[in-house]
Amino acid sequence: MIPFAALGLALAVAAAPAPDAPALVLERGAVARHQMVAVGRDVIVGGEALAGVTALDGTARIAGSVAGDVTVLGGDAVLEPTAIVLGNVQVLGGRLHAAPGARIDGRSVAYPTFSRAWLTLLEGPSLGLSAGSPVVLGAKLGLLAAWLALTVGLFAAGGRALGEASAQVRGEPLLCFATGLVAVLALFLSAMMLSALLPAPFALPLLVLVVLAALAAKLWGSVAVFHAAGRALAGRRRLPTLHEACLGLALLGALKFVPWLGVAVWSAVTLVGVGAALRTRFGHAHESHGTLDQFA
Repeated sequence: MIPFAALGLALAVAAAPAPDAPALVLERGAVARHQMVAVGRDVIVGGEALAGVTALDGTARIAGSVAGDVTVLGGDAVLEPTAIVLGNVQVLGGRLHAAPGARIDGRSVAYPTFSRAWLTLLEGPSLGLSAGSPVVLGAKLGLLAAWLALTVGLFAAGGRALGEASAQVRGEPLLCFATGLVAVLALFLSAMMLSALLPAPFALPLLVLVVLAALAAKLWGSVAVFHAAGRALAGRRRLPTLHEACLGLALLGALKFVPWLGVAVWSAVTLVGVGAALRTRFGHAHESHGTLDQFA
């Protein structure tokens, strides 16, 4: 009845440390037509993946073919001698191991020293304080108050555009998640390249623009996720759009106070929101197709 809330919980549970978590496996001779996303476990491709392959806090092992990109955060990318990747291979927090005979048509980038704590950084470091610390609890309450103010402001300024992104989240949450994950990876890679290749007077303004663009996608997309969660939670009861967004924020805000689970859920919210914002071009991708009429 509330598929998006179930997805958020599933992503959070999958991201939680679990011994011997079963890998996501595409057997030899099998074909995957959609994006393969593994959260908190390995992904093994022995067959043919017609889209991209993404591993979050796990290893991607490729023995078959991948038509899209291979993206790994917090793990290694292992390419067997029979592996064929037509897109790029991008690794943060791990290493790229390509056996002789493996084929990569795109670019390959690995940054092994990137911390595996990247998931926590999406929602801010705890500075070593316990989850029940008054400082941490007060900071979370302050952040929720800021999110509420932002939600009201954005719906007052552009509720119809948010509806397009909300519909994208409800319709293809995993695809939005994968898009956001690749976008976050691209952000870090861009920051590293700009810092390494350009003098500071030129690199700093560009870095500021990159960070501001990413922040705008996170904030705007997260509000769309709030509405998607509230709409799913409301079910058949049609509430005013702002009420649905506040309902979703209340649900996700409650989860924010659950140790570790809150970080996982809100990190998933960030990635799904960024992906929805980019896929809909901040809600303006399909304005002429009448999708927004269902939201009004």
